[in-house]
Amino acid sequence: MADKRDYYEVLGVNKGSSDDEIKKAYRQAAKKYHPDLHPGDKEAEAKFKEVNEAYEVLSDKEKKARYDQFGHAGVDPNYGAGTGGSPFGQDIDFGDIFSSVFGGFGGFGGRRSANPNAPRRGSDVETTLYISFEEAAKGCKKTVSYNAVTTCHECNGTGAQKGTSPKTCTACQGRGQVTINQRTPFGVVQTSRTCDACKGRGKIVETPCKACNGAGRVRKKKSVEVNIPAGISDEQVLNVSGHGNSGVNSGPAGDLHVYIGVRPHPIFERRGDDIWCDLPITFSQAALGAEVTVPTLDGKVSYTIHEGTQPNDIFKLKGKGVSHLNGRGKGDQYVKIVIEVPKNLSSKQKELIKEFETGTSDKNYSKRKSFKDKLKDLL
Repeated sequence: MADKRDYYEVLGVNKGSSDDEIKKAYRQAAKKYHPDLHPGDKEAEAKFKEVNEAYEVLSDKEKKARYDQFGHAGVDPNYGAGTGGSPFGQDIDFGDIFSSVFGGFGGFGGRRSANPNAPRRGSDVETTLYISFEEAAKGCKKTVSYNAVTTCHECNGTGAQKGTSPKTCTACQGRGQVTINQRTPFGVVQTSRTCDACKGRGKIVETPCKACNGAGRVRKKKSVEVNIPAGISDEQVLNVSGHGNSGVNSGPAGDLHVYIGVRPHPIFERRGDDIWCDLPITFSQAALGAEVTVPTLDGKVSYTIHEGTQPNDIFKLKGKGVSHLNGRGKGDQYVKIVIEVPKNLSSKQKELIKEFETGTSDKNYSKRKSFKDKLKDLL
């Protein structure tokens, strides 16, 4: 673990970057290395895990402050060591360090709850889900897998081995803090600091749970089925309430934020709730008119190309677009005509085209006639 890369380097940001800059960098990196885009690529999978680990720390104000002060050791007590320690850093109380340096003012000691046993809500977690263009347009159900902190089932969150229970700390009487009287030239100054005996928890676990090393919580892979509404767009976020990290002291769980990534479509392009596509046709189809087949999200439809259709003409298929998000109706589909000029003509085909050309005049080409008239005026 001693060769861990710097978390700022992992996300490609500077140490002084704002929360928004860190979040943006994470989104870009997570999208770049997401396993859905690199199936079977172990290196991309490792990069993706590294990116998520970095963001988990740098997106949390307290963890980020500890990391900035102490590096990897500030957020991972196992860093540089062989075994032991809690996976959540509870074996090291950095509030105690700040309290001893600053006398209990500011830092982590100043923000500690007066009641260490009060219920606290769990933090939110994020993940990215990639779906197809069609799934985004019509909606679907998907099972999302992600990593989250959850209550240890072996000890039910107490941190104590089965058959035992935490004891109220006698040093602080369960308050998590002790009061210290210091004599100064200005008189006796009373300050509070984290209790050394229980590390601010108010309770002492004499026999730690082996499954969670006494933390009371463990990190595990979870999954939940989410409803993707029809009409959702790329980079929109779905909030799944109560599926984030577990709370502390029976507090409620945080939420799961699911960032939606929509894969591009080989034919369609989305603009708002409308869909655009190009339709290549031949010169003869454009000149003489034809019945053509047009692809849509609902399948193929027939459309009549009128005589004299021009390049880049656009026609609309009403109601063939994307469903309006959380509303009724759909957008439309716009089809742009692309007239393809044939290549590699045979000698006979070339002769036929020359014969055709000699039989036409400016009345057959309104744009060319208009151009000639304008040219005459200029000259």
